Amino acid sequence: MGKIRVYQSKMNDDEMLKQIETDVVFSDSDDCMNPFGEKTISVFPKRRYQEIIGFGGAFTETASYNYSLMSDASKKKIVEALFDTEKGIGYNFCRTHINSADFALSRYTYVEENDIELKTFDIGREKNYVIPFINDVKELTKDSLLLFASPWSPPGWMKDTGSMIEGGRLLDEYYEVWANYFVKYFEEFKKQGIDFFALSVQNEARAWQTWESCRYTAEEEGRFVHEYLRPALDKAGLNDIKIMIWDHNRERIYERASDTFELVPGSKDDVWGIAFHWYSGDHFASLDMTNECFPDKPLILSEYCLGTVRVNNGKGAHANWMGAEMYARELISCFNHHMAAEVDWNMVVDEEGGPYHDRSNGCKAVIVVDPKNDLVYLEPTYYAVGHFSKFVERGAVRIGCSSLSEDVIATAFQNPNGDLILVVLNQLCREEELEIRLNGSAARVIFPPHSLTTYVIEA
Repeated sequence: MGKIRVYQSKMNDDEMLKQIETDVVFSDSDDCMNPFGEKTISVFPKRRYQEIIGFGGAFTETASYNYSLMSDASKKKIVEALFDTEKGIGYNFCRTHINSADFALSRYTYVEENDIELKTFDIGREKNYVIPFINDVKELTKDSLLLFASPWSPPGWMKDTGSMIEGGRLLDEYYEVWANYFVKYFEEFKKQGIDFFALSVQNEARAWQTWESCRYTAEEEGRFVHEYLRPALDKAGLNDIKIMIWDHNRERIYERASDTFELVPGSKDDVWGIAFHWYSGDHFASLDMTNECFPDKPLILSEYCLGTVRVNNGKGAHANWMGAEMYARELISCFNHHMAAEVDWNMVVDEEGGPYHDRSNGCKAVIVVDPKNDLVYLEPTYYAVGHFSKFVERGAVRIGCSSLSEDVIATAFQNPNGDLILVVLNQLCREEELEIRLNGSAARVIFPPHSLTTYVIEA
């Protein structure tokens, strides 16, 4: 067994994700202090599950606008903090929105009213904030950044409500136009040097929201994919862009995927992955059932975030360890139930959790900025994600791992180079002394109360 590095964050600690000096010594498990295994975390490298695609957040107009207000030095700090693998947490899988989303500065589309030929299609709006942010990131990440796009709503004139907000559905006569709209989006971004890996058909495909939203039944989504979207992409030479469905809360992910594939023959072959959100509770068994039935479809956590935030001189949200713990619990649990990638929502918000439109509240993000004073705050959730994204590489495989209880939970991975990554969350108010078992050996370790620890066990 090679060198072991340990990184730790904990409640009420000013320094997070710090490398700590600790002796982790594996010895013959027959000589261990815990012969009955009642306080054990076990790791099984031979038991292999899903391949990991990546980690990231969303290039919303809100995030990109906030980024644009900062000095060059602060912009560099933000890009490195999020995307650098050494100085930051190594994001590499991110999302954009097609047309406006709730976290945009105002409502917008790319075409004029009733332009069914899309002659007026223009992504000039995205050239103001989103594209410059992406291009700054690409200077650092080169080809490692994978992007996928999601629409919140087609233009209102394509819908039965005549409005982008409050749900509604895409009218049948505009299915082909809307599919070509996706094609135009990707083609115009490509002219800006930006390629896409994938798309999701619709953000929150069952939601009725006071902001941009559009509803699809399982059959409608499958029919749109199979009869219009995949053919339009292929005809335009965009065969490599992958399609995800659902992109909504995971309690319905199994039935939604099953219904779509059953009701629309051929749609299963057109769909690469199934996206989900965290806003309706745990329902991790739904991920298991979906993976069991459709093991070739990666499960992607495409959006999650916490609620309203107001930072007072960087102390309000920065002190919110429980948010970090919620993120860590979510990621450990989702990975243990077959998730292949995770994408947080806004990457950067201001002190009010925005700016945003058509909403009554803002959202937290891993980075909060104070543009007036050119200040950048890395939130506890930033470090929580970093305990995974900084160490688990694209192409890693989740491996077998069993943990002590619902209070002390863990997940484990093997990187392409053979290194093992173990992430452990202690949600208890007390210190826990446990035994880590690996390949017939065991080591005694101590987890502080309310702590998150990453072990890198070199091959």
